[in-house]
Amino acid sequence: MSIDTATHRTAGSVRAGAFGNATHLRCRACGASAELGPHYACLECFGPLEVGYAFPSVTREQIEAGPRSIWRYQPLLPVPADVGSFRTMDPGGTRLVRADNLARELGLAKLWVKDDSGNPTHSFKDRVVAVALSAARELGMKVLACPSTGNLANAVAAAAARAGIRSVVLIPEDLERPKVVTTAVYGGTLVAVRGSYDDVNKLAQEIASEQEDWAFVNVNVRPYYAEGSKTLGYEVAEQLGWRLPDQVVIPVASGSQLTKVDKGFGELVSLGLVEDSPYRIFGAQAQGCSPVSTAFKQGHDVVRPVKPATIAKSLAIGNPADGPYVLDTVRRTDGALEDVTDEEVRAGIALLARTEGIFAETAGGVTVATLKKLVDAGQLDPEAETVVFNTGDGLKTLDAVAGRVGPGATIEPDYAAFLAADLS
Repeated sequence: MSIDTATHRTAGSVRAGAFGNATHLRCRACGASAELGPHYACLECFGPLEVGYAFPSVTREQIEAGPRSIWRYQPLLPVPADVGSFRTMDPGGTRLVRADNLARELGLAKLWVKDDSGNPTHSFKDRVVAVALSAARELGMKVLACPSTGNLANAVAAAAARAGIRSVVLIPEDLERPKVVTTAVYGGTLVAVRGSYDDVNKLAQEIASEQEDWAFVNVNVRPYYAEGSKTLGYEVAEQLGWRLPDQVVIPVASGSQLTKVDKGFGELVSLGLVEDSPYRIFGAQAQGCSPVSTAFKQGHDVVRPVKPATIAKSLAIGNPADGPYVLDTVRRTDGALEDVTDEEVRAGIALLARTEGIFAETAGGVTVATLKKLVDAGQLDPEAETVVFNTGDGLKTLDAVAGRVGPGATIEPDYAAFLAADLS
């Protein structure tokens, strides 16, 4: 089912149960409440809004009986009960890989990789876009749009194509070529902007303020969009046999994913679906765009914007919206933030591929390299059960490692030449 383009419904005229068990929007800064609708900034203090709920009683059995997608967690998301009947990409249900080889190399007792490259467009962004699309549909919006560093562009263009609606995607002009192609192929409107992601995001906000029927997934429907990241936390806990890991390492771009995984863990505890146990959250950034890590190391509560300069373009957000909340989460859970060089990013990609057969994009390289750095520095407990998040597929960022790998030899097509080649 596509978004209704005949009328634009206001927040007051949406159908009953349009947002499931969500009851209101709440300001993360001052706590003020707002009605459900296309709102993302508090009218009292201009702080960011997030979704509040009145959760029913939910059992493990009810969740396990649901579809193998994020919609199994429908009661915990701002989506209607019939969301699974609409034309979405049905993301989620990605594998949690026991990473014994990588654990052994790094000196860890038990390590898992939550590999979200298995989503329909090969990144975790399919999760958040699916929830944003549901909100856009219920609000009667006509166009699905976004500013993006790449993965979100793929997810929005694909989701809109499947839903049968128009997409408009804005990207930095210097985005990796594979991500440009894998957005354009879906046939939506793709606009390259001369400037950084932060320039693109500013333009998107200007457009969103004028085009009320456009759902910019990470702007005017951002509170709903962000809730999709909670499903990463839900899945990890369910895949571990309904328990929380001891510590997790998560890449940080806007910072929303890290804070929402934490929110997801907390909701599972409050609903009695998992035992309340302490966990530590660690954040990973590239040194060429590490405003949150820098603030953490300097003991600041305010994140100072930076101009990105890193191969990890999917994390290249110089002014991260959730930066202060990442700092709060990491400090509250006794975690830490660390950053790594581009060369360490490349080494992290190669290390994960060589040890576990998982080819991660640059964001995954950042996370694995940060994991190694945290272990080497003694900041992360090597005896504790650890989950590291790979949020995208390495086929999207081939240039990052293209110069480091290739044939070990080039030979003539005969056996003698093969024997003579140095293949050690």
